[in-house]
Amino acid sequence: MKSEDQFCAGAVVVREGEVLLISPSGGDHWQLPKGHIEAGESLEETAVREVHEETGVTGRPIAVLSEIEFWFTQRGTTRVHKRVYLFLLDYVEGDAANFDPNEVHAASWFPWPEALDRLTFSNEVRVVEEAWALTRKLALEPVTQQAIGPQPGKPPTTGSN
Repeated sequence: MKSEDQFCAGAVVVREGEVLLISPSGGDHWQLPKGHIEAGESLEETAVREVHEETGVTGRPIAVLSEIEFWFTQRGTTRVHKRVYLFLLDYVEGDAANFDPNEVHAASWFPWPEALDRLTFSNEVRVVEEAWALTRKLALEPVTQQAIGPQPGKPPTTGSN
């Protein structure tokens, strides 16, 4: 059996506590948007383009995330080693309802915990967990008083008067 290397780029797109996932044609699982690199295109450009093509959403790159890699057999004749370079994108504009029906069965926003539960592949779960931690570190996600605790000079709130 012959073997082949494939290189792709994709993204974890975030907005206000949610993550954008796609269900590819067939609709039997959820994953991150990603696709093949076109000639002359940077990895970052590929990630932004693929997200827009597959979901109708435009994102702004803000960080490089870990890459993922896996093997699969294509058409029973080729063993493929696929590497996917991933980026964290901040939502800019667009409606996930405008997904490409030729490639995607559905595109939808999910709160972080639900997105992690819906993802099919463990390597993508790992990257989304990394992205979630990074968004909190970069203060891209809303932070509640409960999450950060009492501020200096202010007593903690207990919910009762």
